[in-house]
Amino acid sequence: MKKRELTFIIVALLLGAVIGGLIGDIIGTFLPAGAAKTVFTKAIVIGFDTVKVDFYAISFTFGLKLKINFMSMLVVLLVIIYFRWWYI
Repeated sequence: MKKRELTFIIVALLLGAVIGGLIGDIIGTFLPAGAAKTVFTKAIVIGFDTVKVDFYAISFTFGLKLKINFMSMLVVLLVIIYFRWWYI
């Protein structure tokens, strides 16, 4: 696999996760309270809060959180299936 193809697949997976999460949040806001709303709005947050390192002249802030919901996983799965179908 070429480096360009690998970069394209990684970008496609990240965009799929972001767009899927956005779609899940939008669908969840329009659903009435119940099991379906819980499926679309429930998310698992993985990562750590921001850490600030402050030197005298330079200050760094680090942090990373991944918010994974049902639609983001579904869209990532569809992207994987798409690439397996066309590229492998």
